[in-house]
Amino acid sequence: MNPEQTTPANDTDFVIGRHPAVAALRSQQTINKVFLQSGLKAEAIDEIRQLAKKRHLVISEVPKQKLDQLTDHQNHQGVALGVAAFEYATVDDLFAKAEAAGEAPFFLILDGVEDPHNLGSILRTADASGVHGVIIPKRRAVGLTSVVAKTSTGAIERVPVARVTNLVNTVRDLKDRGVWVFGTDMDGTDYRDWNAKGASALIIGNEGKGISRLLKETVDEMLTIPMVGEVQSLNASVAAGLLMYQGFSSRHPVQH
Repeated sequence: MNPEQTTPANDTDFVIGRHPAVAALRSQQTINKVFLQSGLKAEAIDEIRQLAKKRHLVISEVPKQKLDQLTDHQNHQGVALGVAAFEYATVDDLFAKAEAAGEAPFFLILDGVEDPHNLGSILRTADASGVHGVIIPKRRAVGLTSVVAKTSTGAIERVPVARVTNLVNTVRDLKDRGVWVFGTDMDGTDYRDWNAKGASALIIGNEGKGISRLLKETVDEMLTIPMVGEVQSLNASVAAGLLMYQGFSSRHPVQH
């Protein structure tokens, strides 16, 4: 296995918010401690307490100020889980997920997405549209943080993310394994004509700079999203969402 394909995450992090906490407690993720806001009455908190007890986890009832401090003043909704930071998958894991589903691989490659909210939103749509895994670079890009986890509302538990040293080498490896690689650009095939039925990987570029030049040179075909408005650009997660769902549509056509 290529040693560049995985990076263990050793830091402690927090899962923040009620829905992400429930998803994490129901998953296999390692959880060290559960922090609940003292005096808070809500069904969702009761469910979290019950799930935590079932897993024999330590529950700490703490004042709101303590939770604010732990979560860096994010909207924690009265709950935070102390967790081992999210583990990254390997590229082989992504292929294995597709194989287990009996489907041709459908991967998303993010070239330097820096906004954790964008990555969280992209993971949500990836989960909904049948993407088997996401590949991100180690450098100059956001990783799997608590903000990403909260924005993903649990999708971070279901969509494997591989973090690699060199995206260009990884894309070449994907092509050697029979994956057709698509990029996004101002000039290219109209994305509505994209057929992602076979083994496919889609590259989404950085929020401001797009796809790097070296990575562009590896792409089999460029896709473009036609626009008629005056604002001739889309947020990275919106563009990724449109393209992922076109991929989904071509792989799962409506049966009339």
